[in-house]
Amino acid sequence: MMNTAGLNDLQTVLVVDDTLANLDLLKELLAPTYTVKIATSGELALKIIAKQAPDIILLDVMMPGMDGYEVCKYLKSKSETEYIPVIFVTAMVEAQNEQFGFDLGAVDYITKPITPAIVLARIKAQLALADQQRASDQQVEKRTEELAKSQKDAITMLGKAGHYNDKDTGGHIWRMAQYSSALARAAQWSVEQSQLLELAAPMHDTGKIGIPDAILKAPRKLTAEEWEVMKTHAEIGYGILSVSETPLFQMAAEVAYGHHEKWDGSGYPRGLKGEDISEAARIVMIADVFDALTMSRPYKDEWNTDRAFDILKKDSGSHFDERLVDLFISIKPEILEIKAYWDSKPAD
Repeated sequence: MMNTAGLNDLQTVLVVDDTLANLDLLKELLAPTYTVKIATSGELALKIIAKQAPDIILLDVMMPGMDGYEVCKYLKSKSETEYIPVIFVTAMVEAQNEQFGFDLGAVDYITKPITPAIVLARIKAQLALADQQRASDQQVEKRTEELAKSQKDAITMLGKAGHYNDKDTGGHIWRMAQYSSALARAAQWSVEQSQLLELAAPMHDTGKIGIPDAILKAPRKLTAEEWEVMKTHAEIGYGILSVSETPLFQMAAEVAYGHHEKWDGSGYPRGLKGEDISEAARIVMIADVFDALTMSRPYKDEWNTDRAFDILKKDSGSHFDERLVDLFISIKPEILEIKAYWDSKPAD
């Protein structure tokens, strides 16, 4: 008795050929092992594939209308079908024809008349390779996800370390990070670079790890000597973050070093002026100050957003890059949306 267990799990082979005799021959050969679908033209093959992608395709080259080369080229141009292995089955035996097929993305080339054992072996081999590739891709995807999570965890830890004494650490570092990303996009940064800045921004105060608690937690105005110690957190943060050569931590180091500089050169630690301050730092200083103004602190009440925007405008050209302030104000609805989102979340 035939074992019918697992028949629904058979891999699917799509056979494309305009000659019925060839289709019958291949269907009879493959049916005991695979689910077989047939198409008598390139156009029909694409319709079948659009409904349900097969595991592998046996594709004739010489067909009226859309020939096999055109079908293969189309499949390899689409992300949803480029992974499907294509084996050309054809009477065209010239070496240049075979090379052309491989150049289009085919994985194998079988000449007619076919040898059944060779066809079965080639299909089995290519399906095994495809399975291995899928497993490898899944592993890479899993590792990538794990790496992204580890990176996010490291960013959160460094961000929280720099704001250890804040009650609203999580809300502040991610809120100002999203403000920074929104402003970067408004300044014509690419999506990728804007996202990188969103990850770098929360680490701007990492250097506060190196500032004594007696200064960080002082319930009074700092003395001149204490203030000089406090200002070293920018250099300390740069020293910590610049150890890594990855683009993310290099940007974070830039931001840590430059976010207390001022457009007119009166900031610290290096007294940089204008565009000598990295644009990443200029963006983050606006986001950071805006967020600080609109948060309640032990020493101040929360300001309303209109007042905070007015302060940014008032200090543009002195503290802040005037162009970036104007851009920040121009995306006010987006900024308010970000603030509303984080205001609705419980403080951690």
